[in-house]
Amino acid sequence: MHRRISLLGSTGSIGRQSLEVIAACGMTAAALTAHRNVKLLEEQCRRFQPELAVMMDPEAAAGLRVRLADTPVRVAEGMEGLMEAASLEQADTVLTAVVGMVGLRPTLAALERGKRVALANKETLVCAGELVMGTAERCGAELIPVDSEHSALFQCLQGCRDRREVKRLILTASGGPFFGMSKEAVYHAGLEQALNHPNWSMGAKITVDSATLMNKGLEFIEAMRLYRMPPEKISIVIHRESIIHSLVEYCDHAVLAQMGAPDMRLPIQYALTWPERTRGPARALDLLSCPPLTFQAPDYEAFPCLSLALEAARTGGSATAVLNGANEAAVGLFLAGKIPFGQIAERVAWALERTASVSSPGLEEILAADAAARDAALSYGSL
Repeated sequence: MHRRISLLGSTGSIGRQSLEVIAACGMTAAALTAHRNVKLLEEQCRRFQPELAVMMDPEAAAGLRVRLADTPVRVAEGMEGLMEAASLEQADTVLTAVVGMVGLRPTLAALERGKRVALANKETLVCAGELVMGTAERCGAELIPVDSEHSALFQCLQGCRDRREVKRLILTASGGPFFGMSKEAVYHAGLEQALNHPNWSMGAKITVDSATLMNKGLEFIEAMRLYRMPPEKISIVIHRESIIHSLVEYCDHAVLAQMGAPDMRLPIQYALTWPERTRGPARALDLLSCPPLTFQAPDYEAFPCLSLALEAARTGGSATAVLNGANEAAVGLFLAGKIPFGQIAERVAWALERTASVSSPGLEEILAADAAARDAALSYGSL
């Protein structure tokens, strides 16, 4: 199967691994986008020869134009360029690997044009899941998850004749680097510790989210939206080994699990090739060398971000956009060394308490909730 991919966020961790998959499977990169990493995007453009390259940062775009002047690659910039990449006529698939709310508008644009969207940007569904899923259904577009856990659920649901047969979806979580630590120890954890994930190699923001377990809360919300499941039919278990990526329990108590080495290239590839499977660059799982597989309940006291996410999931509406916006702002402060690790949850809770929720928000209301949440998180403690 030959696909032409617009890859949004090609210089990040998921983006770089996506290009490995594209190369290994003989696909074409029609467009590549990045924030400001000019050097790496130039290298990618020279190797993959996309029609379009986009830099979100205008100054970086100007530099890229100079660097690529001897090539036929066209360079665009900003949100306008990102939207063009998502809507590119020559691309049949848009892989959204940008981080944060910046991915929402391009995702909607791709779905409006009936493209397959391979979604690695969880904030899109967390903040605007009903809007996004409604757009996909209205336009007849395919939305395939790239997150390892949601890819696992997607694969386990392939044999399901009727979603009413599903008893529950079970999301697995590694527990992050602070598993088993006390609430006080977690609160005062340092940046280097937070970025030292035991199993996965990911970008800084998602790695911190994994350390707070907010990432699992965001995935809980994604599962509700993607699979039209109420919160009471979704569970979370800690599975330290990251071998079982998620499970589906059916009404007859049969449980299907998707297993694999902790390698993001497998879910990336499946999102691009589904419903077919093909050889690719992902590592094979050696069952004889696997450690024992263990399962435990999450520690909601030591990891309050998870509780906050589940509360927002049950509230629904724009509360999930508030959760996400406040978390992005708080994580940004932590990564900049301005707040302690434990204050991420405190700032998210502060924003949720002070930002009104709208029950059925449209795009502008979602964006307004996101902005208000960020402001609230940044003003934590003020009257």
